[in-house]
Amino acid sequence: MTHEPPYRDPSLDVEARVEDLLARMSVEDKAGLMFQQMIVVGEDGQLAGPLPGTDLPGTVEAVDDLRMSHFNLLGPAPDARVLAEWHNRLQERAAATPLGIPVTLSTDPRHHFTENLGTAAAAGTFSQWPETLGLAALRDPALVERFADIARQEYTAVGLRAALHPQIDLATEYRWSRISGTFGEDADLTGELVAAYIRGFQGPSIGPDSVSTMTKHFPGGGPQLDGEDPHFPYGREQVYPAGRFEYHLEPFRKALAAGASQIMPYYGMPIGTELEEVAFAFNRQVITGILREELGFDGIVCTDWGLVSDAVILGEPAVARAWGVEHLDELSRAQRIIEAGCDQFGGEARPDLVVELVRSGRVGEDRIDVSVRRLLREKFRLGLFDAPYVDVERAAAVVGRADFVAEGRATQRAALTLLTNTDAVLPTRERRLWVEGLTTDRPTADSPADADVAVVRLRAPYDERPGAFERLFHAGSLDFPAATIEHVRELAAQLPTVVVLYLDRPAVTTPLVEVAHAVVVEFGADDEAILDVLTGAAEPTGALPFDLPRSSAAVVASPSDAPFSTEDPVFRFGHGLRY
Repeated sequence: MTHEPPYRDPSLDVEARVEDLLARMSVEDKAGLMFQQMIVVGEDGQLAGPLPGTDLPGTVEAVDDLRMSHFNLLGPAPDARVLAEWHNRLQERAAATPLGIPVTLSTDPRHHFTENLGTAAAAGTFSQWPETLGLAALRDPALVERFADIARQEYTAVGLRAALHPQIDLATEYRWSRISGTFGEDADLTGELVAAYIRGFQGPSIGPDSVSTMTKHFPGGGPQLDGEDPHFPYGREQVYPAGRFEYHLEPFRKALAAGASQIMPYYGMPIGTELEEVAFAFNRQVITGILREELGFDGIVCTDWGLVSDAVILGEPAVARAWGVEHLDELSRAQRIIEAGCDQFGGEARPDLVVELVRSGRVGEDRIDVSVRRLLREKFRLGLFDAPYVDVERAAAVVGRADFVAEGRATQRAALTLLTNTDAVLPTRERRLWVEGLTTDRPTADSPADADVAVVRLRAPYDERPGAFERLFHAGSLDFPAATIEHVRELAAQLPTVVVLYLDRPAVTTPLVEVAHAVVVEFGADDEAILDVLTGAAEPTGALPFDLPRSSAAVVASPSDAPFSTEDPVFRFGHGLRY
């Protein structure tokens, strides 16, 4: 008669189970645990082969041969039932390996509107809420905790147990492309809301009903030189001209106090500080010195994706984001990351590098064991060894549940932020609307001449970038094209005109405010939610989570790391009118 090994015994405490399993692991087993690659759902819920458009291995190879058990679900999710069935197949494959270590499945945000291979997936079958900026616009920690709790229920129903969020960078450099995923510009508001966010996902502590949060991007990824993103070589520099490094750390202090279980450093390399000018995940002063020793964090540190190996993304070559250490080979890059204090390599499938580091004596196996303990401890605390599978029927019932969807849509409406409202043109009530940029089954005018009010929906401007991946990041100019302004001006000369702006960055709204009769900001809302607010069926209750600059020149002149520093902004943080 065979007996289950002690690490399978749920009556033992977590540390005893960790130590028992660790003692049974080879260097290859340990190395596999330290890598997390992207993964997709195969056709009809089967395990997929190599990831299309990349050079990453297929699911079976990653589990069986590379001994990996951390995966990042990429792209739109299928029907909840199919997703749950695929998840169970993945866990069955992992259970059949010699040690049977269950998979921890992670995801970028997928409850909003953004669709970007590198940052987020649109909601699809999940309940849909405004972007994080929209949650910040409502300034309600209880609402944020409620959102996170609903997202937790939907995630766990299909087996998603690690959130590659929240993103708590501060929006102090308005040209940066990642602002829509933040809570805005203010460190105090961000800190208050991130604590609520973590409580909603994790609960009082990590347990079988939790989703572990990977708070990012340490030590704050907002102050990028010229607003360029360090996914790309031209955006690798992070700058602190106003000396506000500590300001960007403040939300992380609140996140750690709330129990943040995992941390992700950003790609950027600090310039002009006392820190070594290498990307944060390679930076021992930042990971060990600040995060581990000063702030006392002993959880998992996982790098951002693709720091070691050159890769293929969407069929195009992409260099490893090894900023400041580009001259090092792959083995030395991996060594630097481990020595900096990181535990896991994101977006990579190269356990062979860690094996070689240990076998050659460049990194001690005792150092690898420190990281492996953290990673195993998380799996045990999440209950994955005891209940790795999900109930397919329950998944179908929970994901996209009617009350969850209703709460998401109510929050979309509430987060709308009213900037101007000349002569109380809003709400429009029963007046006939001419609409541009909105699709609706409601009766609308056939032309502006037949309407009482015109409604024009616009998106924040940005510069088109080349490349299939690069163009997903909205960066560059914050100025609306002259033709757009002139079109709104012509409409406003004919009839009262309302502009609805989707802001994923703090655009220069000055010329629109001057010509439109009302300006409303949305941070992720469907067409009907917007029309509900415009017509008065719902109230706009949002307030700006950042200043809105008067000009691009004011943005260029302001220090990238300093909050609320553009000269004479058109609207201040917290502005928001009511009906």
